[in-house]
Amino acid sequence: MHSLPARSVAIVLGTRPELVKLTDLVRLLGPAAHLIHTGQHYDEELSGRFLSEFRLPEPTFLTGVGGRSRAGQISAALAQLDALFTAEPPLAVVVQGDTNAALAGALAANSREIPLLHVEAGLRSHDRNMPEEHNRVLIDRIADVLCAATVDNRANLLAEGVSDERIAVTGNTVVEAVHAQLPPAGDRTGLLEAYGLRADGYVLATVHRPENTDDPAALRAILSELSSIAAAGTPVLLPLHPRTRVRVQAAGLEGTMAGLRVTRPLGYGDFLALARHAALIVSDSGGIQEEVTVLGRPLIVVRRSTERPEAMVDFADLVEPGPAIGELAARRLAESPRGLRRLAALPSPFGDGRASERIVHLLTEIVSRAEFATAA
Repeated sequence: MHSLPARSVAIVLGTRPELVKLTDLVRLLGPAAHLIHTGQHYDEELSGRFLSEFRLPEPTFLTGVGGRSRAGQISAALAQLDALFTAEPPLAVVVQGDTNAALAGALAANSREIPLLHVEAGLRSHDRNMPEEHNRVLIDRIADVLCAATVDNRANLLAEGVSDERIAVTGNTVVEAVHAQLPPAGDRTGLLEAYGLRADGYVLATVHRPENTDDPAALRAILSELSSIAAAGTPVLLPLHPRTRVRVQAAGLEGTMAGLRVTRPLGYGDFLALARHAALIVSDSGGIQEEVTVLGRPLIVVRRSTERPEAMVDFADLVEPGPAIGELAARRLAESPRGLRRLAALPSPFGDGRASERIVHLLTEIVSRAEFATAA
């Protein structure tokens, strides 16, 4: 394979899920990767821990992006990325998913006519209330190479008029991330003992999306349903996102968590270990919808909509905040252990764990063409 020049591929990210999904790609690229962190989500407890946990190279950090409005984040990141790409022009830019950081990276690449590769292209929730939906559609319109995780994602792009030659079905990089970061069995056993949990005998929950945390009624409904599950005899472990903790306190909802085992946020490996042995996961996360298909665990997705229908076939159920959470939880828990055995035997719809290899191959072709054009 053609050796890529040092720092020739700019990888723009700004959130923890992007760090998770791009880690193997960064490793495979080696010195060719120039990691740029916009700071959309940056705090030492979460993003800082992820950078060190994944042993990633020190990124170039942008400043003054986090904490702003959506438009403020995109414009602040775009201005700094444009200056970076002017001072040190990459031969290709990579963005992942649908964040404000990804859109800023895509616009900066497009404005400087730098080839743009979009990892996880073609996801669609068809929910115009989601800022992420607008971000991902815009990125897909201007990307030169669109790495669709599934054939359904490819079909979404073709239906929107994207030319087939721009699309590659690569699988989702989350598959290799889970395989690489899941701790070995002995470490997982020790972690369960530390939390006083029994394998296949507890629920793991996370809540962080604005549609759930910014609406006190929705947040109350979710926490109340989780408390009811715990009261019925199944322990519920809730690693509490800092933003969610603030919202709980602001809404006076501490009492609704009385029956839950609330912890600080977890590192990615610890979270995967606990998810691997949970009887059920309840979450509003996008990434966990993919991760459960690799771990073979059932999931209740607490959201209005999802851009990952592939997970809904066997592994997950989509519900809005309210009694349906408890009803579905009771059904899923009643299916154990037979239901867990069934899921463990199913392949993930998100690929074979070689997505990052395929993306590196695509980047090699892009950079080779860019080098040839520069030489000419």
